[in-house]
Amino acid sequence: MKKFDYLIVGSGLFGATFAYKAKQAGKKCLVIDKRSHLGGNIYCENIEGINVHKYGAHIFHTSNKTVWDFVNSIVEFNRYTNSPVANYKGKLYNLPFNMNTFYQMWGVTTPKQAEAKIEEQKAEALLHQNGREPQNLEEQALLLVGKDIYEKLIKGYTEKQWGRDCKDLPAFIIRRLPVRFVYDNNYFNDKYQGIPIGGYNKLIEGLLSGVETKTNVDFFEDKTFWLEQADKIVFTGKIDEYFDYKLGKLEYRTVRFEEEIICVPNYQGNAVVNYTEREVPYTRCIEHKHFEMFGNDVYSCPKTVISKEFSTEWKPGMEPYYPVNDEKNSALYEKYKSLAEKETNVIFGGRLAEYKYYDMAPIVEKVLGMF
Repeated sequence: MKKFDYLIVGSGLFGATFAYKAKQAGKKCLVIDKRSHLGGNIYCENIEGINVHKYGAHIFHTSNKTVWDFVNSIVEFNRYTNSPVANYKGKLYNLPFNMNTFYQMWGVTTPKQAEAKIEEQKAEALLHQNGREPQNLEEQALLLVGKDIYEKLIKGYTEKQWGRDCKDLPAFIIRRLPVRFVYDNNYFNDKYQGIPIGGYNKLIEGLLSGVETKTNVDFFEDKTFWLEQADKIVFTGKIDEYFDYKLGKLEYRTVRFEEEIICVPNYQGNAVVNYTEREVPYTRCIEHKHFEMFGNDVYSCPKTVISKEFSTEWKPGMEPYYPVNDEKNSALYEKYKSLAEKETNVIFGGRLAEYKYYDMAPIVEKVLGMF
């Protein structure tokens, strides 16, 4: 007899939600994680009374009421609304692209004026491309929003994010760009959004309550032993690593964080500021207290914590963040996926196991659907 019904490799949102639902179904689970903490990339560390998102900003958003009610049944979420600001050479622009952005860019005050300006610039791009399909990300972006928005708010940020010139990136990466002809800085269109009150650790603790967990455990150091512990494996790590890279290594982008405690109560006035010029080496600066402290509440805490994010190419030993979904890597993933489908006692789930960028809500929705 195996000791557990499920061995769950990885305690991030996929693994923790799966463990919660499996336990509800009367199954016995063991969750292991190679890190020293639970929670995967949504883990927070309390610094100076502020919940710091250690692996980058995580904002929960969904229009699925079942998902929203589920996470709120574990921990109550607050009213945080994601409204990032872009800094280009010291000038600030609201995101996503909306009437506030267009006023800041061109001084236009009506939707009709903004539409005319964008159409004029799109027509220039269309003429330049002579009616052919866009060959790269730059050409695609110019067709969508024109040169002013592209050059100030897209080009530099994207090149830092991918480590490549926009002319060398495929057009499909930027198939569409949200453009709104209303004064609305809410980044998401979803009906619900927020942050767990008390931070994401509260969500993970609730999901894993009553489930056996072990940290500082590397599944691959004794894979044979761990495979023998349960009837089924839920694997949330890198799919190519599971198969010992036998078909080759998938590529990723990763992020390096420079964290700083600053002795002021309010550093930038917003949770997220994107730095869109190429010359500034980091992509964005996060001020974590704004995720959970609103208005003048920020002054109740005399210090603040910021994180600057540097996007870089992934190398072994680094934390893989974003799959590089170009043709070469997508084709390699499909081969690994075929191998995974033959593993009848293994469930591959999550961003690394499925080589796919996921927001948090679709992860929860997917796991709920399994039960």
